[in-house]
Amino acid sequence: MSSFLQMLLDPKKNWFAAQHMKAVSKRLRHYGLRYDDCYDPYYDLDVKEALNRLPREIVDARNQRLKRAMDLSMKHEYLPENLQAMQTPFRSYLQDMLTLVKKENAEREALGALPLYQRTIP
Repeated sequence: MSSFLQMLLDPKKNWFAAQHMKAVSKRLRHYGLRYDDCYDPYYDLDVKEALNRLPREIVDARNQRLKRAMDLSMKHEYLPENLQAMQTPFRSYLQDMLTLVKKENAEREALGALPLYQRTIP
């Protein structure tokens, strides 16, 4: 079942997944965002922890992209075409650290230790 699901979600093997990835890429390029910028640190505490562990320059670049995207959205504009061509929406900067944080939390839970952070989302 797992391999079937991976095959369905792999853009190299599934035409519909490739079209979806292309549409998401185009939308992110309009605002100059990366896919990892869409993760919300207020919703998922693992994302917040991963962002805290990243170097300050990467987090500052992320915040700048988010500010630029909000500004463009409020103005009902897109980035100029020449800047859109330079964007790399699927170049990840958060996934490795997020995987590490999730692995550490799973290990902590397996050992029976208390979680590092507890909060309920309203």
